[in-house]
Amino acid sequence: MFIVSTSAVPTLPAAPTAPLVTAAVAEGGGSALAPVVPENLTVWRMFAEADPIVQAVMLLLVAASLLTWTIWIAKSGELASAKRALKADLATLTEADRLAALKAAGHGPVGDMIAVARAELAAGADVTGLQDRIEARLQRIEVAAVQKMMRGTNIVATIASAGPFIGLFGTVWGIMNAFIGISQTQTTNLAVVAPGIAEALLATALGLVAAIPAVVIYNGFARSVADYRRLVGDASTLVAVLVSRQVGAGSR
Repeated sequence: MFIVSTSAVPTLPAAPTAPLVTAAVAEGGGSALAPVVPENLTVWRMFAEADPIVQAVMLLLVAASLLTWTIWIAKSGELASAKRALKADLATLTEADRLAALKAAGHGPVGDMIAVARAELAAGADVTGLQDRIEARLQRIEVAAVQKMMRGTNIVATIASAGPFIGLFGTVWGIMNAFIGISQTQTTNLAVVAPGIAEALLATALGLVAAIPAVVIYNGFARSVADYRRLVGDASTLVAVLVSRQVGAGSR
């Protein structure tokens, strides 16, 4: 029977108690790059520690979002006021039997339509083509009024379409810098690389924050302007009818 002495068994080295990154820093005398894990990762801290280009993208998206809401507030009030004035003018046009019976010239595009019709009637030349001339000028006023109401909505449409792509550019740039940081620190520890990736993804989030309300607001503007166009078209038709009645009454 063989007796094995315990003193002959080699002793295994103890497992390291510190992370490899810490050991590498200790061996290099503190000169190696030591990744710092943030204790509290907030939205403001992600913005403050992001790459300057990513920060510029974030600021651009925040400014675009503020511009969208500003246009929504201003344009909503303008459209509501214009619709109220148009409805009041339509009621006046409906009650009149001819253009000469209108005492007031109306407001906005309706006032322009009435003024144009009266000017053509006062000219009195070439009565045969009078109706065609008036209708052509009324159509121009109608188009100009609708274009005025559409002013500013193209900016909202641009933000709605370009916002996600601008945010995606910031994300790609930030993730690229995060991978560069991984290669420099030579660590794939999630706690170390996650902050850089989170900063990059924040740009995409801001892009969506700017784009989604812009899409909803632009669709609302499109419906409201279509309703306004219908009201202006009704006013143009009523003015043309009043002119036709007056010309017919004068020819008898």
